[in-house]
Amino acid sequence: MKIPFIGHGNVGGALALGIRRLGHDVTLAVRDGRSSRVQELLARDPALRVAAPREAVQEADVVVLAIPFQIVIDALTPLREALAGKILIDCTNPVGPGLSHGLANAQSGTAMIQAFLPATGVVKAFSIYGFENFEETSFPGYGVAPVMMYCGDDAAAKATVGRLVGELGWEPLDVGGTVQALHLEHMTLLWVRMVRMGGRSPHMVWAVLRRTDAPAVTPAR
Repeated sequence: MKIPFIGHGNVGGALALGIRRLGHDVTLAVRDGRSSRVQELLARDPALRVAAPREAVQEADVVVLAIPFQIVIDALTPLREALAGKILIDCTNPVGPGLSHGLANAQSGTAMIQAFLPATGVVKAFSIYGFENFEETSFPGYGVAPVMMYCGDDAAAKATVGRLVGELGWEPLDVGGTVQALHLEHMTLLWVRMVRMGGRSPHMVWAVLRRTDAPAVTPAR
């Protein structure tokens, strides 16, 4: 797939390198390809491409958004038309003062982005852990893959993102519609408080365990 990245910092850079290693065509969507961060990533993987944001998005199958939440609308506004009909992976998290939710729990950042881009399939993913876990996803000795939760309202977009999540070594876990994004953003805040503030290892993720001998449960309607 052709996958441009809007954002190539800690999270975006780690994901870009990991996805490129899978053989996907990864582009850093940047205005200045001469920046030190771009050159650092190109030195690590010369197969990464660099293109202007609009050009990169127009050619994309899936677009990854990994920038600070406060500049999301400014970054997406000139790309709104080009993003129509595309899949957008939202890796962002609105964070407010004192590690509070940046939108005061009124709505998720993902819901805000989806409302701004109604013709785009927005999927929240790669958001609940720190960047340290995105280049190396294996946890030897446990017998289970770490879980990556994702959500969104577009079933086809989620199926594509779920396959990419699995390719990267995670257990894909579709947790539902965009309504679930607010809960994933709170999981991020939980992780940040435990790790960045509480001193726990950043190589801390969750896994899903299922009882194989448990009776099947019919979903509530």
